[in-house]
Amino acid sequence: MIYRALQARQDALAPWRAHAKGMAGWLGPWGVMHPAFDGLRAMRAAADVFAQFAVTQTRPAFGIGPVRVGNRLVEVAEEVVAGTPFASLVRFRTDVQTPLPRVLVVAPMSGHFATLLRGTVQVLLQDHDVYITDWHNARDVPLSAGRFGLDEFIEHVMRFQEAIGPGGHVLAVCQPVVAVLSAVALMAEDRNRASPRSVTLMAGPIDARQNPTKVNALAAGHGIEWFERNLIARVPWRHQGSGRRVYPGALQLSAFMSMNLDRHLKAHQDQFWALFDGDVARAAQHRRFYDEYLAVMDLPAEFFLETVKTVFQDHALARGEMVWRGRRVRPEAIRRTAIMAVEGEKDDICGIGQTMAALDLCRSVPVTMRRYHLQTGVGHYGVFSGRRFAQAIYPRVREMIQANEG
Repeated sequence: MIYRALQARQDALAPWRAHAKGMAGWLGPWGVMHPAFDGLRAMRAAADVFAQFAVTQTRPAFGIGPVRVGNRLVEVAEEVVAGTPFASLVRFRTDVQTPLPRVLVVAPMSGHFATLLRGTVQVLLQDHDVYITDWHNARDVPLSAGRFGLDEFIEHVMRFQEAIGPGGHVLAVCQPVVAVLSAVALMAEDRNRASPRSVTLMAGPIDARQNPTKVNALAAGHGIEWFERNLIARVPWRHQGSGRRVYPGALQLSAFMSMNLDRHLKAHQDQFWALFDGDVARAAQHRRFYDEYLAVMDLPAEFFLETVKTVFQDHALARGEMVWRGRRVRPEAIRRTAIMAVEGEKDDICGIGQTMAALDLCRSVPVTMRRYHLQTGVGHYGVFSGRRFAQAIYPRVREMIQANEG
């Protein structure tokens, strides 16, 4: 019933949004040519804002243009180098002849597509050979592909690191930090030749007991049965994954937006006035952000429920009780992989100290190979995107990778 209701709402609004988009296009020239006609400009702005605010389940394109490497601009081409029914390993190939450090970016499977990290990848490409985990929308994965839980997520991280080959590095953004640290620990214990030389953990809940946020409180405030009963639905027959149990991405989006409702309302009010005033640059920036933010993907039910219980309720990794397929995960087995934790001062999703906890868990890593950076003035998304990421955080990440490249 949950999924059908969400789908019915989207279907019902689709023709109205199409009509509003057409109206905005028709009124556009009049708003520009006759700025004195405030009524027309207001109608156009309102129609445009309504048409834009549409949830989709289609993965946007990465669309990463030329990047500056050294003293020249180089083109970027996407290349799928490995894959499963649940994910593709995408490489952003350039024609740079000099070998660059290979970095696997592990994107969160938290309701948005990996394209949310477009800006992160673009910055990393200046100095690295970049790969990313492009998670697939669970509603498009047939039941015959089997289950996908936290164990399978960890396995994907290990297999993709092996696909990159020995001597690589890994960078995890937000939710996957627990899975990535677990994968690195398991590979270290097995003396896997593809164990990364460094791991960077950015704004993720290694120990969600530290400075808990609203997200942590919500996860800890209900039993796992409540989540299964109220948030899990089956994919309708019209999609490839028909019958698969999922946590609908639209529900996840609603939860995130409700936590910062005032901010989102103000953003759309500002967009109205940007369109009304003909501020093309400001309107385009808003549009780019929300085109990405409103593109959602469904999560496999097993993965969502196991993540809530293991990471946010049991705090298994922080307590030394994390298990992968019956085998205990031992972060202390990591000895030769450098580790860096990055947090944001104003992060309202992952509190200060939650990621830093990884440094204590990896007690066998020499102190000189453990680093921490707290970025002042940034919230959750500012840790891995935007101006301060590019100017203040990235140089430290680059330095850490380069220090462990040889």
